[in-house]
Amino acid sequence: MSRSFTIAAAQLGPIARDEPRRAVVARMIALLDRAAAADCRFVVFPEMALTTFFPRWHLTDPAEVFSYFEESMPGPETQPLFEAARARGIGFYLGYCEAVAGRTGADHLGFNSSILVDPDGRIVSRYRKVHLPGNAVPDDTLKLQHLEPWYFIDGDLGFPVADTLSGRVGMLLCNDRRWPEAWRMLGLQGAELVCLGYNSPSQLPDNPRQNPLRKMHHLMPMQAAAYQNGLWIVAAAKAGMEEGCHMMGHSCVIAPSGEVVALSSGDGDELLPYRIDLDATAEYKRFFDFATYRRPNAYGLLTEPH
Repeated sequence: MSRSFTIAAAQLGPIARDEPRRAVVARMIALLDRAAAADCRFVVFPEMALTTFFPRWHLTDPAEVFSYFEESMPGPETQPLFEAARARGIGFYLGYCEAVAGRTGADHLGFNSSILVDPDGRIVSRYRKVHLPGNAVPDDTLKLQHLEPWYFIDGDLGFPVADTLSGRVGMLLCNDRRWPEAWRMLGLQGAELVCLGYNSPSQLPDNPRQNPLRKMHHLMPMQAAAYQNGLWIVAAAKAGMEEGCHMMGHSCVIAPSGEVVALSSGDGDELLPYRIDLDATAEYKRFFDFATYRRPNAYGLLTEPH
């Protein structure tokens, strides 16, 4: 049985602070229409795909903060996305803010999460972001705030891998892509495809020397991870000038060889389809034969607190 199919990164352009979810979902359904026309079986949407990237602000109104979180998935405003995907026979990955019952303050309301939905419309896996970047406490002296540790709880589900799409599929979110431990956790479970959504600014006001390297620093860890773990990566961005902050874009598909085989070209809503073959992971998994070549007894330092 062939394990080759077309998958797509579904990049989203800017989402305004006051843009309603129904408008964003309509944009996502339009991308699903393009995916159906390209015979896609699966689509990857960005991190926090339903709203603007609110952790760039120190928000003090609990009601506004809570408005960015989903109390259920699907919910009334996201149900049309599930129905549209199921009607087209397309599965999807979706990043969103997952509310935790009983939390009503302006901080730590829930998780930065993603779900894996199969072409039948069933949620088959859930992931909660482990590597939350930025400040745990607001600092209004910074030119650009990044307050994920202020708004979110550390992920508590580990790094799950699901049997779906005729293979082994894992998920990560944004900053996770920079940490080799996250990829190896998925690789050790036999992941053949990893879906990843992100919201990354193209400029770092407090680290301007790194700005020319931002896109390289985005791609490099994923290329290494694909090669060292023998897996495909599909990464979908939020892109363009969103509420005064330019988001990087650079959505991509990366092969198990480490090659970038597809790359977005603009800052708006964009579909990036590519035909992948999960069987192409086998030669790289043989090369990096974990059972033969890994030496866990020598790696103790990796899991010791520092």
